[in-house]
Amino acid sequence: DDQIERERASQRLSGGCCALAAVYLMGKFYVANAGDSRAIIIRNGEIIPMSREFTPETERQRLQFLAFLRPELLGKEFTHLEFPRRIQPKELGKKMLYRDQNMNGWAYKKIEEDDLKFPLIYGEGKKARVMATIGVTRGLGDHDLKVFSSNIHIKPFLSCFPEVRVYDLTQYEHCPDDVLVLGTDGLWDVTNDKEVANVVMEVLTSYEPNDPCRYTMVAQELVVRSRGVLKERGWRLANDKLGSGDDISVFVIPLGGPGNYT
Repeated sequence: DDQIERERASQRLSGGCCALAAVYLMGKFYVANAGDSRAIIIRNGEIIPMSREFTPETERQRLQFLAFLRPELLGKEFTHLEFPRRIQPKELGKKMLYRDQNMNGWAYKKIEEDDLKFPLIYGEGKKARVMATIGVTRGLGDHDLKVFSSNIHIKPFLSCFPEVRVYDLTQYEHCPDDVLVLGTDGLWDVTNDKEVANVVMEVLTSYEPNDPCRYTMVAQELVVRSRGVLKERGWRLANDKLGSGDDISVFVIPLGGPGNYT
């Protein structure tokens, strides 16, 4: 993240990205995730999550706590409190549900003038945004990112620190059909863990266990199925639902070799 900031100044580069990394070291996989990409292990048909997505919803309390400690980051245009919906001026003085950085549930409060400000986190699911700007809360770069038509920087709310999960390969016997799948959000937006596992098993069983290209073919099939087919109404999946319009990158890494196959 620091290097990207230096290059921003020296080479006039801007922008940012999420990061998902898998490091194999002394019999263990270390999977580090900063962003909304995802990693899963498929072992003997079982799905083992190796990451979680960092979004305005999953990190609500961290973001609200920072805004509570440093209200100047909100630029007098946002409130760190969360409400079920946008509050209208006519609702001043009335009671409404809210929650702050310390709350998992909701409570009632009397609506005041400050509550009419735009919420720090707005929207639900994939539509949730920090300051109505960005839908992911960890990653690298984005040092220049600001709220539209303002001088309010988003970067203080974005963390470059990943969550790391460890998987010990020595604890299990792995066959060539056991894999680690790494994918960007373009894959997971339209394809869930179970669907990915089904594609993995379907493609792998059509190749010999010692055929090294079988894993590349799984990754290719996952990308193709998540993008869909271009029709008059846009990219569509096999079930006619809208395909992924985002970038899709997929890695499929075998956990066991042909010698482990039984």
